Order: sequence, then C-alpha cells, then structure tokens
Amino acid sequence: MENDSDSGYWAANVRLLSILLVIWAVVSFGMGIILRPMLMDIKVGGVDLGFWMAQNGSIYVFLILIFVYAVMMNGLDRQYNVDEE
Repeated sequence: MENDSDSGYWAANVRLLSILLVIWAVVSFGMGIILRPMLMDIKVGGVDLGFWMAQNGSIYVFLILIFVYAVMMNGLDRQYNVDEE
C-alpha cells in the first residue's frame, strides 16, 4: 500500500517526464519534420534551421534534457527524502 508521499513523488516524476518528452517531441518531430518548410529561410551553419535541427539540434536538445532530468530528479529526491546521500 502506497502512502501519500510515494504517490506524490511518482506523480511529480511522471509530470517531469511528460514535460521533457513533450519538449523532445516538439524539437525532434516538430522542428525537424513538420515545421521544416517554415524554417527553411533561417540559416545555421550554412544550412536551413529545419535540416540542422533534424540532424544536430535534436541530439543537442536530447542531451540537455538528460542533464535537466538528472538535476530535477536529484532535487525531487531530496524534496521527498528518498535521496541516496
């Protein structure tokens, strides 16, 4: 049986994951595929922004999201007193 602290912790974890996954989807699929025709006039490194986001930008954003998740989860662990330290 779960207590309120456990359910609050997992609700916050799922909320964080949902937000980060939406950001990843918008950057990867939105800017790289769906919005590419609108981003063709913006040049980054000699190519249009949509192509750059599909090839490089989405990878950079994904790596940033991994670090953001780690930092946010460390804070969440401390908040709910489940940290490993």
